[in-house]
Amino acid sequence: MSVKIGLENWHHFVTTKNTDGLDSFIDDDAVLYSPVVFKPIEGKFMVTMYLMAAAEIIANNNFKYERELTDETGAVLEFSTEINEISVEGVDMLKFTDEGKLKEIKVMVRPLKAVNMVHQKMGEYLQKMNN
Repeated sequence: MSVKIGLENWHHFVTTKNTDGLDSFIDDDAVLYSPVVFKPIEGKFMVTMYLMAAAEIIANNNFKYERELTDETGAVLEFSTEINEISVEGVDMLKFTDEGKLKEIKVMVRPLKAVNMVHQKMGEYLQKMNN
């Protein structure tokens, strides 16, 4: 049941880009493994910042989930999008707590040109957030 609740909240966030519910949805000890940052991003605040950026950069108007696989602890969501005329394919690997909160997210992106574009655009967005 926690995966179902977690996925519903995740899809709502990705679809609406409404960040108001992120505080109650993301676990305090959440961890994000980015395709472009070497060290894991840890803690609710930092994971929230990265997800807000990703909602704007990756989950743009071209974004769609192609496939979804779930088990008792989480889900793997295959996605496609386009950023600056570059096709991006990727996977969100999500794990949830027993309460349905986001505990861990790993994001994989391909091809290299797409990884570089995501890196550039996410960096620019996060820099603006810090100013």
